Amino acid sequence: MGKLDWKNLPFSYIKTDFNIRCFYKDGKWGKLEVSSSEYIDIHIAATGLHYGQEAFEGLKAYMGKDGKIRLFRWEENAKRMISSAEGIKMAAFPVEMFREALFKVIQLNKKYVPPYGSGATLYIRPLLYGSGAEVGVKPASEYTFLVFVTPVGPYFKGGIKPVNMLICRDVDRAAPLGTGIYKVGGNYAASMRAIIAARDGGYANTIFLDAKEKKYIDECGPANFFGIKDNTYITPKSESILNSITNMSLLEIAKSMGMKTERRQVPVEELSSFIETGACGTAAVISPIAKIFDPEKNKVYEYCKNGEPGTETMKLNNKLVSIQNGDEPDPYGWVSIVE
Repeated sequence: MGKLDWKNLPFSYIKTDFNIRCFYKDGKWGKLEVSSSEYIDIHIAATGLHYGQEAFEGLKAYMGKDGKIRLFRWEENAKRMISSAEGIKMAAFPVEMFREALFKVIQLNKKYVPPYGSGATLYIRPLLYGSGAEVGVKPASEYTFLVFVTPVGPYFKGGIKPVNMLICRDVDRAAPLGTGIYKVGGNYAASMRAIIAARDGGYANTIFLDAKEKKYIDECGPANFFGIKDNTYITPKSESILNSITNMSLLEIAKSMGMKTERRQVPVEELSSFIETGACGTAAVISPIAKIFDPEKNKVYEYCKNGEPGTETMKLNNKLVSIQNGDEPDPYGWVSIVE
């Protein structure tokens, strides 16, 4: 490995030394295997290729100033991957094996964990897909689980910057009672038309509305949406959005900071009453929103008028990041040390 410039890492894939694999055959999972290859052999009739039997997770490992590597709420990722597997009829990967795979892949690639203070982290990508061959539409009988890691720089170079979003009405990311609540690749494929159109128009991302009535906010690109007003943290409740572990954590932190919290339907018209808004997820933690443009109503909702993130948004962001990095105590039991 050449010397990495930790402070200037991109948020993209960089090759590391090892990944972990495990195979489901004859009704049971085998043992974890270590591989140094970046490639997989896959059957041309694998259900993961043809019928979208595929789910993934994303989480990060953080180096603390004490030299200890921390994982944030990995159990929630393990449980969510099980939920995704059950949602599209795949063999679920057990929680304890998930933990063993995570810890092992981090230990094997320890030299790629960015140093404390660099702003960079080790991104971890678990993946589960149908690897058994089927020509008819039905679940595979064989599955592959793998997990790889890559060091990534901060989502925002040079500090957190508010972004502009575009409301989308002509593309649905997911339907109620569909796969929107699962972390499966098909949801991201369905969102790409809208996301690319928004970026081509100069926006950071798109805000999807509910597929049924187009009245309520659903997802914020590939992240969850939140708004703040009247000392209250408000985030959408919907049958078609992914339950973000970052959002789940921010709800708890908001309560501990004396804020009220609400998880409910958020009508588009309510955007005008928020003092601050943002998108939250593993990659950026929080992306504060500066402006939201609604093309149908030709209306712009403005926040961060001075170009700076809102004060409550930054308090929430800084508290969560401090817990993840080990700079503040973890009263919730969210952090695991990788020995």
